[in-house]
Parts: sequence; C-alpha cells; structure tokens
Amino acid sequence: MNIDRMEFIAWMERIMDRFDILNEHINENQKKRNNIDGEELLDNQDLLQMLKISNRSLQRYRSTGKLPYYTISGKIYYKLSDVHQFVRDSFNAPRHN
Repeated sequence: MNIDRMEFIAWMERIMDRFDILNEHINENQKKRNNIDGEELLDNQDLLQMLKISNRSLQRYRSTGKLPYYTISGKIYYKLSDVHQFVRDSFNAPRHN
C-alpha cells in the first residue's frame, strides 16, 4: 500500500488529535480522583510547591491545628478551601495609623 505525503500528514494529524483528546480525558479523571465532595484535594507535595514552604513548616501548621488535614489510606491530604482559608488567616491585618 502506497500513500502520498499529504495522506500521511492527514493521518498523523488525526492521530495527534486523538492523543490530545485522550490526554484531556486522563487529566479530567485524575482531577476527579483527587476530589472529595466535589472539592479538590492536595497532597503534601502540592502544598510545599504552592506555598513555597519547608516540609517542617507544613508539619508544624498541621500539628498546631492551623491547617486542617485528612488522612486517607495513610496519605495526608488538604482541602483546597482549607488551604485558601489558611492563607487568608495568615495575612496580617492592615495597620491603621
């Protein structure tokens, strides 16, 4: 079977389009997997990168109760809304002169 260059390019574009669709489905499924009650869950690595803090700081926030966490199958997770609240609470109130 002989195909010309244009036919080959068209086939390759269709294959690449399919890969893009599959990639989107995989990403959607991964997001759903890290959700509880429709809310995104973050793990330690997510938080360390997001907040740019050390592992020890994150541990301290957990142990002092400043940052709520959940343990699922031995792994620690944080609700995104809890993280947002933690960040809001961490800002100092503006000073009035």
